Amino acid sequence: MNLVLKIVFVIVIGLIIYGFYNNSVNVGHGEKFIGFGVLIFAFVFMPLFIYHRYKDKDLSKYRLFQNRNEDKKDR
Repeated sequence: MNLVLKIVFVIVIGLIIYGFYNNSVNVGHGEKFIGFGVLIFAFVFMPLFIYHRYKDKDLSKYRLFQNRNEDKKDR
């Protein structure tokens, strides 16, 4: 998973850099590559990264209302 994240990150950075370079050479043509880079970052890289970071963690201690059910029983 770590290798996949690195590869996707390099692809995203490469697309964005190529888009900026292409936009400076041919005005208006690099915006597609910048857009694809941002879309891949938002919809592919970030979900994979979040899954990779939290796949073996106990997320119950990060809940906002930990004792919500217990509080309702007391009332």
